[in-house]
Amino acid sequence: MSDADLSAVFGLPFEEQVKFFRDKLGDLVPTATWRDLMREAHDRAFMVAGAAKADLLADLAAAVDKAISDGEGIDAFRKRFRDIVQRHGWHGWTGEGSTAGTNWRTRIIYHTNMSTSYAAGRLSQLQHFPIWVYRHSGSPHPRLQHKAWDGLTLPSDHPFWQTHYPPNGWHCGCRVVGVRTRDAAGRVGGQPDYDAPPAGWDQRDAKGNLPGIPEGWDYMPGGTWHVWDRHAYTPECPTVSMHGRLSTCIRAVDGQRSYIDFGRQRIRDIDDMLRIEAPALLPKAASREAALEQLAASLGVSAAQPRRWIDTEVPALPRVVVDYNYLAHMVEKDNDARERYANFILPTLITPYEVWSTLYSDGTIRPRLISLFRGKHQIVVILRINKDGSLFYNVMNANDKRIDDFRRGELLYGR
Repeated sequence: MSDADLSAVFGLPFEEQVKFFRDKLGDLVPTATWRDLMREAHDRAFMVAGAAKADLLADLAAAVDKAISDGEGIDAFRKRFRDIVQRHGWHGWTGEGSTAGTNWRTRIIYHTNMSTSYAAGRLSQLQHFPIWVYRHSGSPHPRLQHKAWDGLTLPSDHPFWQTHYPPNGWHCGCRVVGVRTRDAAGRVGGQPDYDAPPAGWDQRDAKGNLPGIPEGWDYMPGGTWHVWDRHAYTPECPTVSMHGRLSTCIRAVDGQRSYIDFGRQRIRDIDDMLRIEAPALLPKAASREAALEQLAASLGVSAAQPRRWIDTEVPALPRVVVDYNYLAHMVEKDNDARERYANFILPTLITPYEVWSTLYSDGTIRPRLISLFRGKHQIVVILRINKDGSLFYNVMNANDKRIDDFRRGELLYGR
């Protein structure tokens, strides 16, 4: 695919593509080589091989973001890349020292980010289709295995897609088309009778690679992102039900086991030696908009960089998603002023005293993370388990006595 073809193909960005890439910007990973970040890890983080300084990575990420969100061509991206390299004095990168080398390197960065973000965005749209068709790019110099997969028509949940959802290598231009029936597959280039992958498609060689797929490309770009989970936030107290009748609020189910059943102490009886230092209590915000921004700032997210992954010390919940788009409801109750406790949230997520798996009246299981700070202020962080992981969902402040009321369900973790 020529540079002109690249610019034409990726010149029309769409919402899901842009959102996928921007969700990665909360985790800029310094690396020495391209192998430092592999496969599904690219769904959650941004890297450029060899770029190790934070400010350099941030500028490179911004350049790629502009290329994706504005449909910027590769020539404009190359100019931006040269300016960044010169401004930061970056040396030693592969391709440095010649026009051909620079063109090759910028093409790698541009195409890889464009094609994987495009694929992830398309993946979110394809969830509505039960049948997927593999389409070859039509390259005049094709990879033979890729061309052999052209027209392959499989159910969307076939294992083939977990390792062969394109792009399937550097500069691969293959794509997937979704249809609702096998008859419809024929109208988009599919072969309805070509309903099984070629023999040996899942047989790895001595290096662990699959036929036709280079190292590191045997994964589904966007497969661990799952933007299509539209129920990540639903109101606790919907105004009306589906049938027009007033509904009841979603609450924890009564009768679940408590901390007493597990032989745990009351929070107020726990010695200060086992508690962590309480962070500063913030002022009450002047408006809901200011409260949202105060909460978001403490969590390290924003409208521009909406998603962040938090690593925890809890084996059952190793990572938690914090998403700016789901924070507003936490500050809707002005009298609660929950934004005042914003600094308490990250310590509770990372090093909770306890984690309880609590059953709610809508049938969901929601982890409750209990804090243990010195002083009179404690909080409960409530998560929801969605398709996109453990999502930070709500926070409530409580004193030592009241927080015991939240310690119900099954004890997942306790210090």
